Amino acid sequence: MGRYSLFIKPSAVKELNKLPKKDLQKIVKRIQNLALDPRTAGCEKLIADEKYRIRQGSYRVVYSIEDRQLIVWIVKIGHRKDIYRKP
Repeated sequence: MGRYSLFIKPSAVKELNKLPKKDLQKIVKRIQNLALDPRTAGCEKLIADEKYRIRQGSYRVVYSIEDRQLIVWIVKIGHRKDIYRKP
């Protein structure tokens, strides 16, 4: 399996910039690890969409995987109480 390319939606970058500094480093490290293994231990497939999520403390990272192009799209990052709510 090759290394996946990571892309982050602009809205997810804004969400990432709002995170507390103490959690930011851990979340960025988890995102970087998705390039090596997007279906890492602890990831769960979401029922409603063709997306996955990983947990980091009280925060969640929602992403999609394009296996043919070896791409991981970071779609949403946020606190667990807010992440699954529709805008």
